Amino acid sequence: MFNALAIGGASAVLLAAPLSASGHTPGWGTPPPDKIVIDLVTVNGSGCPAGTAAVAVSPDNTAFTVTYSHYLAQVGKGAEPTDIRKNCQLALNVHVPQGFTYGIASADYRGFAHLEKGATAQERANYYFQGMSQTAYIAHPFKGPLDDDWQTNDTTDVAAIVYKACGEERYLNINTELRAGAGTSDTVNTTSFITMDSTDASITTTYHFSWKVCPPK
Repeated sequence: MFNALAIGGASAVLLAAPLSASGHTPGWGTPPPDKIVIDLVTVNGSGCPAGTAAVAVSPDNTAFTVTYSHYLAQVGKGAEPTDIRKNCQLALNVHVPQGFTYGIASADYRGFAHLEKGATAQERANYYFQGMSQTAYIAHPFKGPLDDDWQTNDTTDVAAIVYKACGEERYLNINTELRAGAGTSDTVNTTSFITMDSTDASITTTYHFSWKVCPPK
């Protein structure tokens, strides 16, 4: 079993792991010299309904962005009962150069929350490869009063990183969820919410690859 990473952000970007001065990230392997290609197979969920999620692939096919325009959970004045929980499910087909495989080593993500005194919120996520059991979610709780950006990080220990089986086509599934809780807040006169912000290439939610060379057949 491997650690689930919390994954979110209105712009979700999957990139090669940042390189050190020696040409690779310590412990995360050396990235392949050729480009990768990422196909977004499905996007669905109450946090990313039809028409509210836009997908773009970088010109060199080494990154992708999913920009959400309606990923927000809220509770209180003006909120519907179903607004307290929103989710989004992504299925990705990541094509890597022959002879390499990958795992997800680290995730950085961010958003914005306005929580009245006594209110709570939560962002959580997991990921797993097609055909594998779903992992436990990693949750990030927030408590009011809060009116600010939030940013979190999850890093999997090198020894715990799980890699896609060499030579097999398996989708990478990413599930994210936002929840808003009333707690002891005044839900008659106030509204509390948590959202995933729009971001750009300089401030982005990033999923870092860890690379391995597949054994020769």
